[in-house]
Amino acid sequence: MSGMVTEARPPGRDDTDTHVRIGALLPLSRPGWSEAGRHLLAGMELAVREVNDAGGIAGRALELVVRDTAADPDRAAAAVDELARLGAAALAGEYHSVVARAVASRADALGLPFLCSSAVLDALTEQRARWIARLPPAQSHGWRIYADFLLAAGHRRVAVAAQPSLYWASGARILRDRLAERGGTLVDLGLREPAPASVCDALVEQDASALLLLVGHPEPAVSIVRSVRRDPRLAEILIGAPAGQPEFTEWATSLGADGAAVPFLRYLPERLGPLGARVRTALRERLAEAPSFVAFEGYDTVTVLADVLRAHGVDRAPAAETWARVSVEGTRGRIRFSRAPGTGVWQWSGAPVQIVDRDPADPARFRVLRTG
Repeated sequence: MSGMVTEARPPGRDDTDTHVRIGALLPLSRPGWSEAGRHLLAGMELAVREVNDAGGIAGRALELVVRDTAADPDRAAAAVDELARLGAAALAGEYHSVVARAVASRADALGLPFLCSSAVLDALTEQRARWIARLPPAQSHGWRIYADFLLAAGHRRVAVAAQPSLYWASGARILRDRLAERGGTLVDLGLREPAPASVCDALVEQDASALLLLVGHPEPAVSIVRSVRRDPRLAEILIGAPAGQPEFTEWATSLGADGAAVPFLRYLPERLGPLGARVRTALRERLAEAPSFVAFEGYDTVTVLADVLRAHGVDRAPAAETWARVSVEGTRGRIRFSRAPGTGVWQWSGAPVQIVDRDPADPARFRVLRTG
């Protein structure tokens, strides 16, 4: 069987005897981070094709029903309702944490399994959720590692340019607490809408040695980086982007050499195993560029859900009880879930964490600065 990625058929048409549907929720248009959505979808599509080439789910083709969230929580919640009506056996995806939170809340209320591919906000649900699991590490885990990296590099006074958002506010709080534990200080530049010139002036005033961009991409992130790089007063400052903006080609295309040496978090192991290496080659061909860690997250999401559906069928009730029994070889290691305090969801606790940047000598190449 070949892979299938389709728009949903009208509700009146019942073809559930021949297809098993997974609803895929992705940011494929602005203001969503569409490049991340494209990579996430590419990984899912590849995994669907491989599942179907191997016989599908008990002989039935796996079908991906794609919905664009455009980074809109309300639109995403409405899509969950639609996919439930269309008979989706499970949900997958989402990159933006605030959107994933809306998806998780609605999916849990409907009793629809949701495996979150790429969103890290700790409190993905308000209360302990039976139906929700997540692949990437919780934000508190990765961003504490990032704070430790800054301290080890000698940065004790760190500034943040942050836009209003639950996700950015959560990240800033994690960084502030971790730095304070070890004698460091996080300074909020206090710019509600960070303009490049204002950021540069505030940095000089605060005498910080590092600036973290907790802002949207491409704007205002790209303009801020350009302004800081060109300000002679800030020649020695480190620019960081813990949320991962420099991972994608759009960053390198927009900024060139200015986008190098900007450390960020990504979720890949230091070395890929045989499965990861094979998938990397296939994803590169599909994307016509190097796959980001988000593409691997998409592949692993569908791989896990296919294993769950093969083992327990497409009935939702048993599927919700299987997270604790999952043991699947993914592209980045063996995936198992456990209950993580403070998140409310089933969590892959073994997800790899790296801090990397683009090499100033060759911005197309990544340097691993720390693993955790």
